[in-house]
Amino acid sequence: MTKPSQKPQYPAHIASLKPYIPGLPIADLARRLEMVPERIAKLASNENPLGPSPQARAAMAATKIDLSQYPDNDCTDLVQALAEFHGVPPQWIVVGAGSESVIGNAVATNLSVGRKTAYSQYSFQAYVNAAQRVGAEHIVVPSPEFTVDLEGLKRTLSQEPSLIYIANPGNPTGTSLAPAALGEFLASIPAHIVVLLDEAYFDFLPAHLQPDSIGWVKTYPNLLITRTFSKAYGLAGLRVGYGIAQPALADMLRRVRPPFTVSQPAQVAATAALQDREFLACTLENNARGRRMLVEGLRAQGLRYLDGHTNFVLVEVGDGAAWTRAMEQHGLIVRPVNSYGLAQWVRVSIGKPEEMQRLLDALETATAITTASA
Repeated sequence: MTKPSQKPQYPAHIASLKPYIPGLPIADLARRLEMVPERIAKLASNENPLGPSPQARAAMAATKIDLSQYPDNDCTDLVQALAEFHGVPPQWIVVGAGSESVIGNAVATNLSVGRKTAYSQYSFQAYVNAAQRVGAEHIVVPSPEFTVDLEGLKRTLSQEPSLIYIANPGNPTGTSLAPAALGEFLASIPAHIVVLLDEAYFDFLPAHLQPDSIGWVKTYPNLLITRTFSKAYGLAGLRVGYGIAQPALADMLRRVRPPFTVSQPAQVAATAALQDREFLACTLENNARGRRMLVEGLRAQGLRYLDGHTNFVLVEVGDGAAWTRAMEQHGLIVRPVNSYGLAQWVRVSIGKPEEMQRLLDALETATAITTASA
């Protein structure tokens, strides 16, 4: 008789999974350095430094919500608002707890053990992890210039992927694709292969780089677009994202979606935030100003950074972990990206002007420390 194992045996694709590591919480750094939390600026998680949409806060305050009752599972009011906003039928909208949950639903719908997914090197780790959780095979297309190689993704078609993932703009790179090139790529993909276009940072793209993705989803039944309220709308703490796809694909996403994933306060806030164009304009203005300040300071220090159009900048600093620790001594939290294989880089979120100035003041010290440790 075989002796039973002394511990549980986990599937290899789960045991080898790397957990997603979020930005360091302010409270953790405050405890470790015995620092007043108000002194700390978190520039690690691409959150909106202006806070949430004022209309969203007002809507939550004005709405009586019975917390003893389950939320609307179908997010009816929010779905209707999104449908009107994007000019698509409500049946095309699938809401989830952040766009990550919609991405996870797309993976659960289209991938399994033996099926393949294709994506670019340096793709969003949450997607990579979602694919590994279901035991899918990974086809990773190299990205030597930190941009998505569309021709390389086309070449993977011979390996018969079931799902292709593209983030535009990308995270953690911040780079984006020319709309015409992306449109040509979508037209070349066979209808049986689903393409997931992650547009979490769409709002930060200038007009000439914003693709007609809503037009594309009306054309291609195998296209899924995902967006989020976490970034430009400032609702990261409420976890609201959504997908847009034609009915057959959207229906499959709803079948695998867990029940009651979006709370009622989150639904109310997101519905109101969608109409807060003034706040969105302020967010984009602050982001543009802060980004200019940051890249000018990086250029003055001779540091390489990736040009892009997001609310963060990827910076090559020599030793990302050491640079991060040096900035923490100044009460500044940035994001090392060694989990993406980018140990020499850090990702810096755009904050308020005074936070950007604090970072620039600390920049020379942090650079000197990491140079010495190299």
